Amino acid sequence: MKTVYDDNRIRKDKRRGKVAGVCAGLAGHFDTPAWLVRLAAILCFITFPMAVAIAYIVAAFILPDA
Repeated sequence: MKTVYDDNRIRKDKRRGKVAGVCAGLAGHFDTPAWLVRLAAILCFITFPMAVAIAYIVAAFILPDA
């Protein structure tokens, strides 16, 4: 029996990334422009700096590379 895995996972995109590739990976997964995801991340960081910083650092360590 062949097992099929869903390869549509969120991955970091270090080629297009500015810091760790998390926003570029999210943009690629959701098929949106990277600048829009980065803008949303910056606006969220201004509003909730500690939560967004922790989420970004955790995502940078946990997400696999593209």
